[in-house]
Amino acid sequence: MAHFAELDENNVVVRVTCVGNDEVAYNGDPAGENYCKNLLGGTWKQTSYNTVRGKHYTQTFNADGTSTTEESADQSKAFRGNFAGRNFTYDAEKDVFIPPKYFDSWTLHSTQYIWEPPVAYPSVVTDANDKLISYYWVEDSQQWKGNPIGDDGRSDESIVYTWNPGTSSWS
Repeated sequence: MAHFAELDENNVVVRVTCVGNDEVAYNGDPAGENYCKNLLGGTWKQTSYNTVRGKHYTQTFNADGTSTTEESADQSKAFRGNFAGRNFTYDAEKDVFIPPKYFDSWTLHSTQYIWEPPVAYPSVVTDANDKLISYYWVEDSQQWKGNPIGDDGRSDESIVYTWNPGTSSWS
């Protein structure tokens, strides 16, 4: 299947659809984009389901029903930075799809085309009691905060941890 993203007048993705390979040319040939335009109207750009953070990945399905995903040896297949999603922006100059920016303090990675926080993601995801932590970014304080996940699978919002990047620990 080939995937295509419809763009609005500001190059923001409205929707993504797939078309059978037998209907369109593959890997960026404008025939597929024209096919979508003629069938559905609008402006279309092809996007790669297997490209994320500027890298192409190959998924292998195993006999036991599981699958594995690994970085492809042939990175020439990496296409337009990321698989497009609703509200992604197509940057025509860089020829990439960029996800929405949710926080003003985050900056765009120059080769992965994803937004990065000013403080790296926590490297530890459990508390002192080995409870998983559901963490989130707080823009006002420029910090990662987190709540332990209880045995019922819910975040315990009565306990709030703050990530300390200097000590790589929650407090």
